[in-house]
Amino acid sequence: MKRFLSLAMLLSLSGLSINLMAQNRAGASQDQPPQSQQQPQADTQDQQTARVFEGRIAKSGGKLVLQEASTQTFYHLDDQDKAKQFEGKGVKVMATMDAVTNTLHVIDITPAGR
Repeated sequence: MKRFLSLAMLLSLSGLSINLMAQNRAGASQDQPPQSQQQPQADTQDQQTARVFEGRIAKSGGKLVLQEASTQTFYHLDDQDKAKQFEGKGVKVMATMDAVTNTLHVIDITPAGR
């Protein structure tokens, strides 16, 4: 009889723990979207927000750079081809910035008058 009670109690506790684990998993999945809807983790650079830098395209050390009008800061430009047609001109550069290398990752360049 003791064995039967011990076995019944063990099965009840096992069932209870399985039920609790299932409830915890169900609650956790409600807090987060399903795996297919989660966005993949991106590196820090991809998470940066693009912004507009205004200045003049100039040559420095054989490379084209943006000299920002407001701060007189020089930024390296990763897309030399886009910048080439604006050399010596005032522009607006839509880009993300890599603060470590002081490089603008160019999205678009337009004349400053626009």
